[in-house]
Amino acid sequence: MIRLLLPCLLLLASHAWSADAERRVQAISFAKGQSASVVKGRIAGQQYVDHTLRAGAGQTLSVSLESANRSIYFNLLPPDSKDVAMARGEMRDNRYAGLLPDDGKYTIRVFLVRAAARRGTAADYSLKVGVDGTALKPIAAARDALVKGTRYHATATTACAPAYSQARECAAGVVRRGVDGTATVELRWDGGGVRRILFVRGEAKAADTDATMKSMRNERGWVVEFENGGRFEIAEPLVFGA
Repeated sequence: MIRLLLPCLLLLASHAWSADAERRVQAISFAKGQSASVVKGRIAGQQYVDHTLRAGAGQTLSVSLESANRSIYFNLLPPDSKDVAMARGEMRDNRYAGLLPDDGKYTIRVFLVRAAARRGTAADYSLKVGVDGTALKPIAAARDALVKGTRYHATATTACAPAYSQARECAAGVVRRGVDGTATVELRWDGGGVRRILFVRGEAKAADTDATMKSMRNERGWVVEFENGGRFEIAEPLVFGA
């Protein structure tokens, strides 16, 4: 059984994100030779800030939010997600550390809980963000050809049973990062659901969710299950190649 530092895909029920006019975007950068940065900010009422940074599969992201106001939290969104979180500071004392499953732009959304936002509460905060480790780079297309028009080295349809969905088949795409079973498998299903799972040397190590993950090997590949009820079958050739 594998426990991840990285809740299941969670809708951000703690806040309504309807007014983009209240949104600010701030990219996080590190000084030369540094792997961490501290950002200070202030929000009031319905305002929220999306702090963004790029990181790669296999790197460890750490986040710590400090404020004198106990009504401020952050949510961590995986690449391309608008409002579905892979981790919520509200559930983990505003601290997070976990292995990242995929490459791309991650978003740390800082906001006030709904009741405080409606009162027009203001809060100063300090956000510390760090990225450690070396990213697991995708195999070059010259060595492992990509499916035309995609970033995937291979695609397939696989059996699945995502949480909160009636879907029983998922579209799977793989970004191979080695010939030893190191890869990111991305699974998509009707309704816009997405799950990303990072395999390292044939073992499921991380996903874009905080839920406990259990991976079972069989003669066909793996069955990966999550504590929220999500279940995905992943064939061995998809990860290792034919």
